[in-house]
Amino acid sequence: MKKHLTSSVIALTAALTTSAATADIKVGAIFDLTGGLNIYGIQQDNALDLAVESINANGGLLGEQIEVVSYDSQSELSKYTQYANTSVLRDGISAMFAGLTSSSREAIRPIFRKANIPYFYSSLYEGGACDRQTFVTGSSASQQLEPLIKWAIEQYGPNIYIMAPDYNFGTISAHWIHEYAEQNGGQVVGEDFLALTVTDYSPTIQKIQQSRPDFVVALPVGANQTGFLEQFAAAGLKEDIGVVSSNYGSGNQQVVVSPAAGEGLIASQGYFMQVDNPANAEFVEMWTAKYGDDTPIVSGAVDVWNAVHVWAAAVEKAGDATPEAVITALESGITFDAPNGTVTMEPGSHHLRQNIYIAEGDADHGFSIVETFEDAAPSYENEMCDLIANPDLAEHFTPETN
Repeated sequence: MKKHLTSSVIALTAALTTSAATADIKVGAIFDLTGGLNIYGIQQDNALDLAVESINANGGLLGEQIEVVSYDSQSELSKYTQYANTSVLRDGISAMFAGLTSSSREAIRPIFRKANIPYFYSSLYEGGACDRQTFVTGSSASQQLEPLIKWAIEQYGPNIYIMAPDYNFGTISAHWIHEYAEQNGGQVVGEDFLALTVTDYSPTIQKIQQSRPDFVVALPVGANQTGFLEQFAAAGLKEDIGVVSSNYGSGNQQVVVSPAAGEGLIASQGYFMQVDNPANAEFVEMWTAKYGDDTPIVSGAVDVWNAVHVWAAAVEKAGDATPEAVITALESGITFDAPNGTVTMEPGSHHLRQNIYIAEGDADHGFSIVETFEDAAPSYENEMCDLIANPDLAEHFTPETN
């Protein structure tokens, strides 16, 4: 069962809530269903619905059904804080599933920390979020970039150029690229941090030509930055310079770029639709039966699917859906047989240990998996966050805060 609320109907819904029949266990959802980030948010929300429906169809949790109270943030940060407060003060939720960008996560996690409600953040990100009430099911930079940079140096050579957006995701990811390059005998020979509004990449392409890297680590965010890949290919650079990325494909960029730009591009993520295991085959069958097969499933959708099931496993283990009992159960090391392989919630860091896949773009707007790194640990988060020993710790660690 699901209630989908926007700001225009909140007041009316509040008036009706006390008399409406509700499910026994409520969870909240805030995703970008409209606006510029909806290519991610719609699939995240779809994954949550599918997970809840499958659990409810199998008897629910502890004999009770799950109800989702859902909000559309409209890709606006202010809506996240508004709806997070509403979900805590009025909706009576037991858990929250929300957010795509790091800014959305950082805006709302203090709200759920204060309310002592488990909050699940399900998106690949730059890493470092540490909070007893926050549980991260997307992959962090330390999981994705460490194997990717090592693999790329071995395949292409040691000289690296970084193209990244000019905000936390890009700048912090760049730090890890420098570090993992040094660990593997590589070096960064140039870097460019660009606003999301940039559409002409000629200056960056000229810098790349002058720097003569063996490969570029491209971290394009949004439609404008995807244009870099087209311009890079049009300049004829792909023949001599490799391109790798930790976020290409996370919003199905491979569908909209030309084969000339996408073929041969290397991506590293925690999930690709091409993963071959029984859990993924079942998940894809369920997904396509409900939503069709016109659009490939993105990693963020599987991150949400995993979050719901890890939470549900914690509820069953605790024998109770109350937040404190569930947080304690989550810190016991919950394991789930996920579409991307077995995942395990790390007790200290509240991040998932999970497989990382390296895939190559093909000429048909898809991917083929070329290497699997099994059971990749969130190494930086495990180092910085010991929430068992320090449950009051609440910080977003970055290299500058070490």
